[in-house]
Amino acid sequence: MQRMVFCQKYKQELPGLSHPPYPGPKGEYIFRHISQKAWTAWQEHQTRLINERQLNLMDKATRDLLKQEMERFFAGEKLSHISGYQEAIDVKSE
Repeated sequence: MQRMVFCQKYKQELPGLSHPPYPGPKGEYIFRHISQKAWTAWQEHQTRLINERQLNLMDKATRDLLKQEMERFFAGEKLSHISGYQEAIDVKSE
């Protein structure tokens, strides 16, 4: 049986991660409160940020920025704009 969590991002019971994504209290918090769906969505957003802004992960300021962005993402707050990227819009033809 898959482990379920009440996802902080989506505000519903969803399948959780199989293990903490990284060590320490933050990894444990994510494991307990973030769904696999939300974690996958974050990884996709993080990849877009890194690629579009050409971020250097060796830079501490970049890592700090990504941590802050991750917290905003899971809290449902406004995220940093990624130039050249638009969210997919479901357009129904009539």
